Amino acid sequence: MKIGKYSFSEPVFLAPMAGVTDTAYRIIAHDMGCPLCYAEMVSSQGIHFRNERTLSMLASEPGERPLAMQIFANSPEMAAEAASYVEELGTADILDFNMGCPAPKIVKNGEGSALMLAPDKVYEILSAIRKAVKMPFTVKMRKGWDDQHVNVLEIAKIAEAAGVDAIAVHGRTREQFYSGQADWQIIAEVKKAVKVPVIANGDVRTCKDLQRIMDTTGADGVMIGRGAQGNPWIFKQLTHYLRTGEVLPPPTLQERAAVIVRHLDLLLKYKGDYIGPREMRKHATWYTRGITHGAILRDKFNRAEKREDFIAILNEYFNLDMEA
Repeated sequence: MKIGKYSFSEPVFLAPMAGVTDTAYRIIAHDMGCPLCYAEMVSSQGIHFRNERTLSMLASEPGERPLAMQIFANSPEMAAEAASYVEELGTADILDFNMGCPAPKIVKNGEGSALMLAPDKVYEILSAIRKAVKMPFTVKMRKGWDDQHVNVLEIAKIAEAAGVDAIAVHGRTREQFYSGQADWQIIAEVKKAVKVPVIANGDVRTCKDLQRIMDTTGADGVMIGRGAQGNPWIFKQLTHYLRTGEVLPPPTLQERAAVIVRHLDLLLKYKGDYIGPREMRKHATWYTRGITHGAILRDKFNRAEKREDFIAILNEYFNLDMEA
């Protein structure tokens, strides 16, 4: 699969997720074999006003390239300005535009999945971005707003006409948020309707899921969202499966513990001694889903305040002897 000048032989990508796909997690996913990570969405207004926190979200490390940076906006002018800023900054290789976020605070501003209700504005925004930048440019969208407004085919054709290089489709409406089953058949219809590459998104957690979504949709690539939360091994498993047809075993408890510590250390590096451990709490609970007595373990993680606390919990539970 190609996105602009970039080629991917095992196109299993990390989806953009707010509060999840920051530099720390992207580095881990990349090390696990993910060929392209999408960064968490960045506000075009934040870029316009040079908000310090917003600009910090545009940072990246050489080891995680190529990298896709996602912006959101509700006007062509703001979108084009943000896109130009990202390109000039040079911290990303691919630009993505968000038309899938269902969060109320985003939708009420006419951003994210609210744009699925505004086809004319979609063309204006995407065309403005295409004129503003030379870098490869993708868009992520949903099936539609609700069951009465399933218009992804129309929006996908508009996006293609505006000049995007690839289209990612989440097979749920905004009304569904993340509930119910993703509609893979609608993604298949999008694939037939456009000539640009299509990336399928929704409900891929295993190699069997990967095979089924590829067979059902005919998509050029797959994007993994919630299936990657606390599970960066999914990229090693899925890319290995695409290469060999072989299903790798799940990580051992010791491997889980080692990655939890690595993730924590990266968060400490990029976010500091106060924010880092607190952000690690949610990741640690995801890393330990499905583990015997996991509820007790997660309760302990949610009260951890420093690196030493996490190490003590891991040593106690996993019977390890890691030094803090």
